[in-house]
Amino acid sequence: MFLTIASFLFFTGLVAFLTWRITHQDDHDSTGGYFLAGRSLTFPLIAGSLLLTNLSTEQLVGLNGDAFKDGLCVMVWEVVSVISLVMMAWFFLPRFLKSGVATVPEYLEIRFDRQTQVITNIIFLLAYVGILLPIILYTGAQGMSGILDLSSMFGPFIESLGWTQASLDMNPEEYLVFQKTVLLWAIVWMVGIIGSIYALFGGLRTVAVSDTLNGIGLLVGGMMITVFALSQLGGDGGITAGADRLFAEQRARMNSVGGPKSSVPFSTVFSGIFLLTLFYWTTNQQIIQRTFGASSLAEGQKGVLLTGALKLLGPFYLVLPGMIAYTIYKNEGIESVTAYGRLVSDVLPAPLTGFFAAAMIGAILSSFNSALNSSCTLFSLGLYKSVLNPNAAEQQVVRSGKIFGWIVAITAMCLAPLLAKTESIFGYLQKMNGMYFIPIFSVVLVGMLSRRVPAFAAKVGLVTGFVLIAVGYFVPPFPLIVESMHTFHFLGIVFCWLVILMLVIGELYPRETEFVQEDVKAVDMTPWKHTRTAGLVLIVAVIAIYAVFADFSVLEPVTPETTTITELVEE
Repeated sequence: MFLTIASFLFFTGLVAFLTWRITHQDDHDSTGGYFLAGRSLTFPLIAGSLLLTNLSTEQLVGLNGDAFKDGLCVMVWEVVSVISLVMMAWFFLPRFLKSGVATVPEYLEIRFDRQTQVITNIIFLLAYVGILLPIILYTGAQGMSGILDLSSMFGPFIESLGWTQASLDMNPEEYLVFQKTVLLWAIVWMVGIIGSIYALFGGLRTVAVSDTLNGIGLLVGGMMITVFALSQLGGDGGITAGADRLFAEQRARMNSVGGPKSSVPFSTVFSGIFLLTLFYWTTNQQIIQRTFGASSLAEGQKGVLLTGALKLLGPFYLVLPGMIAYTIYKNEGIESVTAYGRLVSDVLPAPLTGFFAAAMIGAILSSFNSALNSSCTLFSLGLYKSVLNPNAAEQQVVRSGKIFGWIVAITAMCLAPLLAKTESIFGYLQKMNGMYFIPIFSVVLVGMLSRRVPAFAAKVGLVTGFVLIAVGYFVPPFPLIVESMHTFHFLGIVFCWLVILMLVIGELYPRETEFVQEDVKAVDMTPWKHTRTAGLVLIVAVIAIYAVFADFSVLEPVTPETTTITELVEE
């Protein structure tokens, strides 16, 4: 245990020191320096920051848990993201950088009007502050507690403070819940304070540098889990024997095509799943803000496409470990959500467990400080500078962001432990994400593809989309209808109707003049000469991966004649 904690503290401290060493002389006082890293980010920093902001405890534990349950088909979330990143490099990023914007709502103000910008800002802020940040802290704290086995150390510490079972007059079960609750609050506040220091004192460049350093550790650590797990699975035969055993025992689960009963049926790849990944990688402020800080269009495109190439490796550490855990633990009756943590603690030596825990907390910090930094940017540039104090000096704008950031961080730290009482937290998160993902993405896409659609259409799209999805989720009897068609298909249908609605309004009540986007000369807009070729290579790679592992027989309806006794028992 000492080696685990020591290696954890060493790696965490090393990342903090290197980040300070690299960024302590940066411009943290101007809006461009604080919110956009002075538009100085090069492609390695952009790719590293994009990748680690995407990775979190929820993804490492959750996606491997889904792989434990459903098999290889859950890799869709990683592989399809590559196509979305190519779309970002080809289509979306040039338009964002041409306008020199710092936020997505700012682009919508240029394309439509200020009211559209304010509405979108408020939607983003409510989603980040009320949903995303608390969940990042809660899931991160739960993951850290499990990997480092903090509960076994924290119990004696609490008792040393005089909080014993006898002094609190609790029975053993109540005292155990009390210990877990205090530990949860302690980890949440520790992670929240450290993440706030990165985001609020350093700005975007500090976030990007720390993300990149932690990203290296997380990639190495994630790959190590797969290697050590395969080695354990193979016994004396090593990694090769482990891989052979995995493929032999899970040949049917080594299928990129999800069946009707899986969490990702194959048909949903072309509807809600693709739309959600498109929004996430092209329009989600928390993710794409680092691309707005690119030193040039070429650097931004290279960073985005490098991220796409790295995402192709995602299944090796986000899917395979879950499948290995299935082979090892399938007869032990463990839950899918605990499979990854159990695997990590079983296969890694103590010093490497500490290293991986440090990489994990890096992922948690990255997600938290990125969302916090984006919240500050949205408030300062979208509301404070635009609405509350248009004449504010740059230092006032930056200061407003820091003050707002601390308010948001403290609010999130107070809300996060309360989520322990929430049932199906991940299902709730996905529903809430869909409510703002789909309307905002439809408005951005229509704004970029059309010249005559008016601001009124954008506002109708935002409000109508939110209401339609909310009704479909929460107002009986519509939730039953949504579940019958699958939530992802429902989101795809709403998206199509929103696009059609806005285009029809554009035909009936068009803008008086066509929208013409101006190049504000914020950065060099010369594209990377290999952008198209690299994007095509990535798309071909995605198709090839799917083709190699595809078995479409799972989509065929099962008849009584072909139903086996085993299948009947399982049903």
